[in-house]
Amino acid sequence: MKTVHTIPELRAALASAGRVGLVPTMGAFHDGHLSLFRAARDECDTVVVSLFLNPTQFGANEDLKRYPRDEPRDSKLAQDAGVDILFAPSAGEMYPEGFGTWVEVENTGAEGNARPGHFRGVATVCLKLFNIVRPQAAYFGQKDARQVSVLRRMLRDLNLDLELRVLPTVRDADGLALSSRNAYLSDEERRAAVALPRALEAGRSAHTQESDPVKAARAALNGLEPDYVELVDLDGATVLAAAARIGSTRLIDNVVLQGELK
Repeated sequence: MKTVHTIPELRAALASAGRVGLVPTMGAFHDGHLSLFRAARDECDTVVVSLFLNPTQFGANEDLKRYPRDEPRDSKLAQDAGVDILFAPSAGEMYPEGFGTWVEVENTGAEGNARPGHFRGVATVCLKLFNIVRPQAAYFGQKDARQVSVLRRMLRDLNLDLELRVLPTVRDADGLALSSRNAYLSDEERRAAVALPRALEAGRSAHTQESDPVKAARAALNGLEPDYVELVDLDGATVLAAAARIGSTRLIDNVVLQGELK
């Protein structure tokens, strides 16, 4: 695996790369990330993983400073998973002095309302990565369903020729979706956090019985106070999504109610 830190280095490394798959990440790799790396490895000639803790998608009171960072560990995991190129730019490389161009995607749902400016940062950094890497496919996890919907709209609206692949959420044995932020949870908070996926499953069960899935999920949260519970349309697939705080940690999750994610 080759690790590069600048855009010219990356473009030189991608000469004659064949079909390129990109997995955008902020690091702190877990099995969910590794599932994306493996899918890209199976489907592409060259796998690029970006490792960039994007400051523009964090709000003023969010967890940028404490977000897990361990590039040597992440590098070894990426290499072991068959990644060809790890692109680990600095903030100055991605946002040089004088940077002033942003991508604004409208109608970002409850997640966008809960985190003003978040999806501006996500859309901008992803568009930059798409333009820098020029992949044929980009890989994301289902857990970030609203992010996927925002990026798909951006691809359509800006006529980008890129396949966006969505892979199933990877979970612990008790159902909690894997997330870099799970590392923040105390043992007691970790036990409480499973109420989130269980509530979403209650919503899915209600949907199969033609009841209100949002109402059922809210009722099953077992004391957790959600930021939101909402339905998200992903190109014909209907997803029940929620966010909740467990202590100081904010977690998101979702389940598919109908249709198929691709």
